[in-house]
Amino acid sequence: MPRVAEIMTRNVETVGPLATVQEAAERMKSDNIGSLPVCQDSRLVGTITDRDITVRVTAEGRDARLTLVRDVMTSEVVTVRPQQEIAEAEQLMHDFQVRRLPVVEQDGRLVGYVTTATIAKRDGDEKTVGRVLKGISQPQRPAPEEISPRPRGK
Repeated sequence: MPRVAEIMTRNVETVGPLATVQEAAERMKSDNIGSLPVCQDSRLVGTITDRDITVRVTAEGRDARLTLVRDVMTSEVVTVRPQQEIAEAEQLMHDFQVRRLPVVEQDGRLVGYVTTATIAKRDGDEKTVGRVLKGISQPQRPAPEEISPRPRGK
């Protein structure tokens, strides 16, 4: 069975928890991405998304130039290990309604990223991709802050 390590993006852009939200947003804009893993000493401590910025900064009237990433990031992140099967990553995405999975080693060190687009390119299986996307789009799942502690999987 194919493993996550075979399809993951290895050179992942990250941001530190002490960066400002403006710095994170500028990096997202320049790289044309919607989220950044937040790492401290190469260990994953959270993620920040364009939605986090909208909901936790803009909607609350905070100043992005003064707000730190650590104060608005999502701390509890669903992750996958590089040696797990791709089918397990797909299931995690479906079950937890996430489009992106950080790939971490057992010690929490970030080694890659898997997205629905990555899986779609590899699979070419419209049925599988459709099932994952359908699960992601379903209402009434727990907010990321309510997900059990990371890392998920084996």
